[in-house]
Amino acid sequence: MKQDPYLLTQDRIAAPPVRFRDKLKYLGPGFVLSASIVGSGELIATTTLGAEAGFITFWVIIISCLVKVAVQLEFGRHTIMTGETAMQAFNRLPGPRFGKAKWPIWVFFFLMVVKILQVGGILGGVAIILHLTFPALPLWIWVSLIAIVVSLMIFRGYYSFIEKFSLIMIAVFTIFTFISLFFLNGTPYAIQWEDVQAGLGFNLPKEAVAVAFGAFGITGVGGDEIIAYTYWCLEKGYAAKTGPSEDGVDYQNRAKGWMNVMYLDAILAMVVYTLVTAAFYLLGAAVLHAQGEVPEGYQMVETLSSLYTETLGAGAKTAFMLGSFIVLFSTLFAALAGWTRQFSDIFGQIGWIDFFDLKQRQRSIAVLAWVFPVLWGAFFLFIEMPVFMVLTGGIVGSLILFLVVFAALHFRYRETPAYFQPSRMYDIFFWLSIVSIVSVGIYGIAKLL
Repeated sequence: MKQDPYLLTQDRIAAPPVRFRDKLKYLGPGFVLSASIVGSGELIATTTLGAEAGFITFWVIIISCLVKVAVQLEFGRHTIMTGETAMQAFNRLPGPRFGKAKWPIWVFFFLMVVKILQVGGILGGVAIILHLTFPALPLWIWVSLIAIVVSLMIFRGYYSFIEKFSLIMIAVFTIFTFISLFFLNGTPYAIQWEDVQAGLGFNLPKEAVAVAFGAFGITGVGGDEIIAYTYWCLEKGYAAKTGPSEDGVDYQNRAKGWMNVMYLDAILAMVVYTLVTAAFYLLGAAVLHAQGEVPEGYQMVETLSSLYTETLGAGAKTAFMLGSFIVLFSTLFAALAGWTRQFSDIFGQIGWIDFFDLKQRQRSIAVLAWVFPVLWGAFFLFIEMPVFMVLTGGIVGSLILFLVVFAALHFRYRETPAYFQPSRMYDIFFWLSIVSIVSVGIYGIAKLL
């Protein structure tokens, strides 16, 4: 019988790897996270921001990807120390309880319901790209086919498949992105090193302030992705190999060893999505800012692809559209994998299912793997405004980040034992992350109001 990664037992304890090359064998959760991150935010929103601001705010993009990872690490640390899922941990945070679940569970539940719009917009974006490439089939058929395909890929819920497929997509869209930048050198919009230097000069003109804050809020790891990371850490086995919490030096050393593996996983993932995000930003800054136009949403893909068509021939457009499809589909795939677990856990905390009964959890994941794509597709076909849908989800994502910050502070200062206290450097980056997220969130809400 398959072992349940959510249950910690003494017989599954394993010594953590020490050598760097041995640690690489245990990476994986970050692959899934990267597949989720590099999607509508990077391909659409980041390119749009480059089109608006040019190279001057390139440094903002880099920093926005780097600083948020500290909060992700705190969630990962807590998961390894306790073996808890994110919703289990949320259900122990201070504050009122409504039924069996505390307020953070209900807040996250209702915010994620609104985010159905965002992923519906992403599904619609994938369908639009396929429809532009193969116009013989109407858009609604592409929407239906994509929903069915992604459901088939996720409904069995196997982590190993999710991890491997995410790794394949990361490899494909990373290669695609840098090939796109390379071929840009053969066009009138070739990027010069002076342009990149100007973007790394920490300059922020007054007219670019709003764009800079928008860039910070959109790029890098989001609140729901930080929460989803805890499930991937559990399913990879970091907590199970650490074992149940107990006194003693052996347990402490084992936990710290697996935390170090998790740190490496998260940091390498950050490097990947930072590089790809930066590349998309440069595409927008080089091509569209120079043209003085900012195409709306998914028209960005058509505009960029037409550039390569003009310079490299008609085949380049098909290649670019295929690469864009992979980028967006990776978000759809990883989002569905995460949502099925997050909502199943929510249902468990509310009392609708027993999340820690393996059969009940697998059944819930299987059912939700079909329910969510149907909802995403239905909302897209009803609203037919993918950019609006994605931006709505982005606003909700900012609100989720506030909840994540509150939980991270509680984990760090209320639930971290003395022997797991992190270094001073860790705390500096942790507080930089907290202050950055809160500042940008408050600014975004103020602008919205």
